[in-house]
Amino acid sequence: AIANELGFEILELNASDYRKGSDIKNIAYRAAVQRSLFGRGKIILLDEVDGISPVADSGALDAILELVKATRNPVIMTANDPWAPQLRPLREVVLMIEFKKLSKTHIIKVLERICVSEKLKCDRAALNYIAERSEGDLRSAINDLQAIAEGYGYVSLELVKTVLRPRDRERNPFDTLRYLFMSKYTWQAKQALMQTDLSYDELIEWLNENIPNQITDIEDLWRAYEALSRADVYLGRIVKSGSWDLLAYAMDLMGPGVVLSRKNDPRFRWVKYRFPQKILMLSKTKEVREIRDEIATIIGRHLLISKARARTEVLPILRVIFETNPQYAARLALGLGLSNNAIKFLSPKNASVIISEVERLRRLMRKEEGTKRTTRKRKKEKAEGGLGAFLG
Repeated sequence: AIANELGFEILELNASDYRKGSDIKNIAYRAAVQRSLFGRGKIILLDEVDGISPVADSGALDAILELVKATRNPVIMTANDPWAPQLRPLREVVLMIEFKKLSKTHIIKVLERICVSEKLKCDRAALNYIAERSEGDLRSAINDLQAIAEGYGYVSLELVKTVLRPRDRERNPFDTLRYLFMSKYTWQAKQALMQTDLSYDELIEWLNENIPNQITDIEDLWRAYEALSRADVYLGRIVKSGSWDLLAYAMDLMGPGVVLSRKNDPRFRWVKYRFPQKILMLSKTKEVREIRDEIATIIGRHLLISKARARTEVLPILRVIFETNPQYAARLALGLGLSNNAIKFLSPKNASVIISEVERLRRLMRKEEGTKRTTRKRKKEKAEGGLGAFLG
């Protein structure tokens, strides 16, 4: 629609078209920096960028970043989950636009227009029911209308309720919170949690981050966090004991327990929900934590202790050594077989000195090993020569 309105050409790439960085450079990059043959603008459309794997599709995200920074033409990207951790570098350089679900009134108008154009007899109540169950999805509403009309030739409320079955949907985190806080009854809150695509731990973090945005009364806020903390306790007991029977209690506390805690001010507010900062921080520090755990594993293997104990008891001491005694730290790094990234983690200040010392020690070891081999070879030759003289 945008391309037609502006008179632009459009280059559309599906997820399967740009799995590699080389694909993007060969197809999209050249189109992005060059004008069309007739001087018209271009729109580069990359579909489902959240489907790119940072491991399997190595180089793709870097190529997209380069494309966005160098392009002379607009680049539009679509994503079902724009908050995926691998998309964080992209989020920092693009303008994010959320396509909100259509209102029930809007959907009813479209359905009425279809009924008129197709000369269908449609009850207003039936269209209202179809629009309500579509939950803002116009395509679903049109499909439901088509299914009834093709099968029966008319659309009535009784027919719609009889034929159409409840549709299970997985909601994104923002819609999950919105439907949860809009709930007035226990069953509504439970249903909101049943239709989310979040894990239990992620749901706890989303609620923890956004409860203060929705609940402003101090007593209500206290009750909501009391319910959430008890839910967290139950989830912890599930992990320790393996008793998944407790999950029902945790879900009741996370859903109805949080929502129905609003007694002084039960009104629903249209507020902007935030992505949990803890999850963002963990995604940013993932590489650092992996290096830390790698060092702890190496220490545990040498000292015959657990990784957790090595991380809490030995790692702090190792850091002090690396910060205060680079020469001794180099010997430790060589003996433990630490990588350069591990050395940088233990001492950012002395990393270059320690790495240089490790390289020097390695050269000395190779030289010493070469000398030993030469000495052994000479002794062997001398022994063989003496034996030959004796036998001769």
